[in-house]
Amino acid sequence: MNKISQILGENRKHSTCSLIPFITAGYPDKNSTIKALYQLDRQGADIIELGIPYIDALADGPIIQEASQVALKQGIYIDDVLSILNEVTSILKSPIIIFTYYNPILVRGIDKFIMEIYNNGAQGLIVPDLPIEETDYLMYLCNLFSIELILFIAPTSSNKRISSILSKSSKCIYLVSSTGVTGMRSHLNMNINYLSNYIKSQTDKLVIIGFGISNSLQASYVSKWNIDGIVIGSAFINILSNFSMENNYLDELGSFCKEIKLAIANKDL
Repeated sequence: MNKISQILGENRKHSTCSLIPFITAGYPDKNSTIKALYQLDRQGADIIELGIPYIDALADGPIIQEASQVALKQGIYIDDVLSILNEVTSILKSPIIIFTYYNPILVRGIDKFIMEIYNNGAQGLIVPDLPIEETDYLMYLCNLFSIELILFIAPTSSNKRISSILSKSSKCIYLVSSTGVTGMRSHLNMNINYLSNYIKSQTDKLVIIGFGISNSLQASYVSKWNIDGIVIGSAFINILSNFSMENNYLDELGSFCKEIKLAIANKDL
């Protein structure tokens, strides 16, 4: 079993939901990304999503889009993300999931891309715009290299569509908590709880949820649903946006990570 599924499954056995922070590689700069990865790992992140900056990030909200733009202006792209992976993965306890869009994979070459992220220590891959009809070869390669390719189910997915996605997916499914793009939201879509229950009734695969969860109260509430992991991105990147030499943003990042971790463990903050 891939390490990502293993962590999600082991935590669920202990009635604990896993925490999966997301940050964009190269934001606010490459060195800060490396420091942030170490800090998140130390402060309880079970798994970490690392986004490859992309100019046309249609699934991302304004905070993550801005982070991508800042990183791209510094020339941060796949080679730099591979360099970051190479430096940190042998040290981190938390496995890293690469988040990228499909076009950069195609431009790089599917075989080459999968081989490169594998050789540099990534253990998962999320491609939000991957057509379900084109998953087979990418899934084959990911399985060959023990990389967890995580497919999406949206709130608008029909039962037939859900069945098709489940039949093609690995051990883990990403349930999008709301329609639209990523970002911090004041209210959660309560119908997602019913959808997660339906998915769990159809499969024994693990379910992570993201898009819109932004504070400890929301995380605590969602962790009681029939899911196995919570992804939080914009809230973490918003902290990184306060980067300055005078502001100890890493302490703030670590404190927020620890706060969320405690919240989903249903402990007192």
